[in-house]
Amino acid sequence: MQLPIFKRDITVTIAQRLKENRNFIQVISGPRQVGKTTAIRQVLEEIGISYHYAAADLPAPPPVEWIAQQWDIGRRKALNEKSVILILDEVQKISSWSEEVKRLWDEDTRQDIDLKVVLLGSSALLIQKGLTESLAGRFEVIRLGHWSWKECQDCFNWDVDRFIYFGGYPGAATLIDNEERWSQYVRDSLIETAISKDILLLNRVEKPALLRQLFVLACEYGGQILSYQKLLGQLADAGNTTTLAHYQRLLESAFLIKGLQKWSGGALRRRSSSPKWMPLNTALMTSLANKSFQEWRSDPDMWGRLVEVSVGAHLVNEGVQHSVELYYWRKGNNEVDFILSKGSDLVAIEVKSGKRHTTLPGLEFFRKKYKIKNSMLIGMSGINIKDFFETPILEWFK
Repeated sequence: MQLPIFKRDITVTIAQRLKENRNFIQVISGPRQVGKTTAIRQVLEEIGISYHYAAADLPAPPPVEWIAQQWDIGRRKALNEKSVILILDEVQKISSWSEEVKRLWDEDTRQDIDLKVVLLGSSALLIQKGLTESLAGRFEVIRLGHWSWKECQDCFNWDVDRFIYFGGYPGAATLIDNEERWSQYVRDSLIETAISKDILLLNRVEKPALLRQLFVLACEYGGQILSYQKLLGQLADAGNTTTLAHYQRLLESAFLIKGLQKWSGGALRRRSSSPKWMPLNTALMTSLANKSFQEWRSDPDMWGRLVEVSVGAHLVNEGVQHSVELYYWRKGNNEVDFILSKGSDLVAIEVKSGKRHTTLPGLEFFRKKYKIKNSMLIGMSGINIKDFFETPILEWFK
């Protein structure tokens, strides 16, 4: 697979860092099947540096000694080569991985061994935990998000409507002419693999059925604000709000969903708000709904909600790259779909996919209550959805 131009920008960044002196461990983090392994392989082809690649993505995680074994192979190569790259894929699946990587990295530093190290991972929670606990000051993170519309257009010549419905999983793109086969692939190869291998295999989950139900409901109520208490009323398995909050974090760590918090002036109030549930790829939502593209597209309410989720997912994925936080806002009957926050700057966004013009009291209310950098309407008489997808997120703060 040839990565599209924006993902190729990532490969340029990786290549530049690997050509430099051995200063930091490079950590490439992101969802399953968005091109992490493809990116590093294309980098290796371009820069021509000797390497050793090994993947810990096995049915059962290998023991921690596996890391030292792979490291030793890299070291032996480094004895005969000017520079060598060691790539460890899905290393976070190994217990105590970060302590072992730290030990071996520090040994190489003391002995002046030029072994450059790249770690790939699809579990944000376990990667971040290992980095902060053991590898502080020794790493740089390169984050890959779900594919954008521009990337799908670049690779697959999709129009915007196709992207909104089929989402941005490149591995599933060749199957969209057979929607039943496409949805089965997304459910089995993407959703189930992420839940079983990136969450259940690596974390203590006392109620796996409850976690799965929460994911399904987060997709079913995508784009809607729903409290934990209301969710509990929808769930067949017994649980409590603390358990749901924990399972939400696990689903977020696998890059599946995001529970947007309500914007307010205080961080404590934001943390206690009811989440606005946001699947991070619309394919997660549509593949579970058992409705065709035509059924979604012909129903204005359904399509409008899918457009809003696609906008939210785009903002979350883009925001991660540029340290932009995403919230929603609601006070009484006034609501704003999305609030972008970068430092002290705020941008308010309302999404309306229909053609009929309606008033936007929430946006007006928010403008009066908070000092904002920008506000905009996506759809109707506002910004065209295609133009929105093509505009870098930082442009909205200018």
